[in-house]
Amino acid sequence: MKILVRAGRIAFGACLIGLGIQGMFYTDFDPVFLPDSSTWLPFHKALEYVWCVMLILSGLSIILEKKSKEVSLVLGGIFLILFLFCQVPHLLIVDPNGKSLGSWTHALKELAFSGGAFVVAGSYPPTTIQPKSRLINLLKKLIPFGRVFFSITMIAFGIDHFLYSEFVADLVPAWIPDHIFWTHFTGAALIGSGIAIIAKFKLKIVANLLGTMIFLWFIFLHIPRGIADPYGNRGNEMTSVIQSFGFSGIAFLIAFGTRLGINKSPS
Repeated sequence: MKILVRAGRIAFGACLIGLGIQGMFYTDFDPVFLPDSSTWLPFHKALEYVWCVMLILSGLSIILEKKSKEVSLVLGGIFLILFLFCQVPHLLIVDPNGKSLGSWTHALKELAFSGGAFVVAGSYPPTTIQPKSRLINLLKKLIPFGRVFFSITMIAFGIDHFLYSEFVADLVPAWIPDHIFWTHFTGAALIGSGIAIIAKFKLKIVANLLGTMIFLWFIFLHIPRGIADPYGNRGNEMTSVIQSFGFSGIAFLIAFGTRLGINKSPS
């Protein structure tokens, strides 16, 4: 258990580092974190570098386990604020296609990152020493919601597999037969996994299966596509490589949350 928990944290930390390095390479905010319209921000480029450095340092903190619980809590709060007050208003008010579930892909990934950060924070044993910071104490109350935030994204992405079957089917490697079948199968698996994790039904088994499925996508789907097209569309395929690795780590952490306190019922 300890090995998989450690591996899950490392996967999430490495994901943050990878996204930070990628952001510095393209010198622009990843739309997962801020909508495309964020170029109106003053000192946009400078803020982008600060953001990327924060992601890299946060990832290192989680991997090296240096103030990693506190860092994860703050990071989860930042992602949640950006989701609620940047992504959601942009989609509902600014984006003409905001009513389409497909347009919510970036925003939902940010929600998953928020959930992942809270899951990482909850993967550390509770301490008998209460932190003096009111902010940290407040953010600790969101730890049980981490699996819920992550699962909402999984459910939405599963629905996408049915709404946009032809597009998703084109992503399936050519050597795998019956692309539509696998598109629908994985869509159902995402929806079922998300619902089961929220309901805490067979939590360990379901989360382990979800983590394994996403990790297999990382190996057989995203890495080959990333190698084939590493720079197109702002390195979108490489971004998918990095994100799938991190998301698999989150799922494995959730699998052992019953013992670690991640999956206590929100109160």
